[in-house]
Parts: sequence; structure tokens; C-alpha cells
Amino acid sequence: MQNTPEAIPAPVAEAIIAAGARLDQRNWVPATAGNLSIRLPDSRVAITRSGFHKARLVPDSLMVVDLDGRPEQPGLRPSAETLLHCGAYRRFPEAGAVLHGHSIANTVLSRLAGDSITLEGYELLKAFPGLPTHEASVTLPVFDNDQDIARLQGVVEARWSRMAADEDVIPPGYLLRGHGVYVWGPDMDTALARMEALEFMLDCHLHEHPRT
Repeated sequence: MQNTPEAIPAPVAEAIIAAGARLDQRNWVPATAGNLSIRLPDSRVAITRSGFHKARLVPDSLMVVDLDGRPEQPGLRPSAETLLHCGAYRRFPEAGAVLHGHSIANTVLSRLAGDSITLEGYELLKAFPGLPTHEASVTLPVFDNDQDIARLQGVVEARWSRMAADEDVIPPGYLLRGHGVYVWGPDMDTALARMEALEFMLDCHLHEHPRT
């Protein structure tokens, strides 16, 4: 008998579907933009399939890949940026959920920024790990967008390695120039909270520094 892919656990599917609706309410995943994932046991990842609007996800809108982005069911096509999700899971064992969205603030700021954006003095910095007070700063990397996702992930990995050598904490997120934000957390609730906090701060930053 031929082996069939294991079903995505119902609570995992429900969490991704609910997250898609929540991001859509904030206009962070317009059209079919964005992708969402949750780490499964045994080096597997449940992730949104390509071409599905995140406000109208159903269990069949999801699929499973391994940590190298290979589909468990070959006939299904994952989101184009699946390898960026997998890269976060490989690099950060504590990462349990990854979100990618396209807000106006993160898109505009990433187009205007250099290789990073620094956020400091915001109360919501406390949503990030290791920052118990607003008297802190976070420097978010900004990467040039690249349609070659494997090459892009290599650039991201190299930056993470440099940050690990120079800094105490690598922030759980980064920006792609003109393309959106990636954020992760130990579970979906935490990833959503971090994304909401980050988007609030980016929106504030855009209003305070419209040309920086």
C-alpha cells in the first residue's frame, strides 16, 4: 500500500486559518500576498499553498513541506517564499510559527531604508524577546528582494551569522525591500503579537520619518 501524507492536525490548520483572517482584517495580506506557517514534529512544516487569499483559507489551502521546502505531497505547490520560512525554522530551534505580510508601512519604509531600520523608545518593543523595557532599541535587517529565493535565503543566513557574532540577540524578524516583513515566534499567538507590535512601530516610524 502506498504511503499517504499525514494530515495537518486540526488545531494547526485552525490556527493558520485564524491568523490569515486576522492579518487580512489589518490589510497586511492584500490579494493573495503573504504566507503563514507552523512547525510540526519530525522536521515538517505546515504552510499556506500558493495562490490562496489569506482571508478565505480552508484546510485544503494548506500543505506540508520538510525543512528544505520539499512538498510532502508532490502535486501541491507551496508559497514562493517557503524557503524563507524553512530558513527561520532551521536557524532558530525555538521558532514555532512564521508570518509574512505586506503592510503599507513595511513596504514603504523598506524601499526608503538602507540595510536596516532601528526602532527605539517604543513601549511595544517589549513584545520582542530580551527587551523588558521601552528603553531599548531593535535594529531590523533590510534585504534587497530577490526572485531567487534560495540565493536570498543565503544572504539572510550570512547576515544572521554576522549578527550572532556581534550582537546578543538576533531580532525575530526582518524586512524585504518593497516586499514585506517576516516575523516568527515560539507559537502562532506570539508570532502574531510580535507582528502587530512591529507593524505599529513601523507605522509610527513612517509618520515620524517619512523620508528615512
